[in-house]
Amino acid sequence: MAIRRISIMSVPVSDQQAAKDFYMNVLGFTLIRDNPMGQNARWIQLSPLPGEASITLVNWFPSMPAGSMTGMVLEVDNLDESIADLKARGVTTGPIQPAAWGRMTTFQDPDGNTWVLREGPDEIPGI
Repeated sequence: MAIRRISIMSVPVSDQQAAKDFYMNVLGFTLIRDNPMGQNARWIQLSPLPGEASITLVNWFPSMPAGSMTGMVLEVDNLDESIADLKARGVTTGPIQPAAWGRMTTFQDPDGNTWVLREGPDEIPGI
């Protein structure tokens, strides 16, 4: 088996429309698809950049309660600028943490899913 890439990650949310608004209007994600899926759900798929891994906003998995996702990493070119943009949009970020692989901070979406913003070299030293 040869896995080529991560395609879609599920982000557990309580309100798909509110989450869609956050990911599009606050984080700047692009809408790929928003289709009905059964009676009470939609397939909402978004991506930071076309052709890259995408997310889908899910509310139908009992084993994935809203807010239970942690540790997903978003790469940014300028961490300080990204933090300022998020704060201007009402998002609280954690302290900047330096590491051998760059600098990072965390923030949460409205449901409490925790994301990492990372600025750093493409090549991670020692790995």
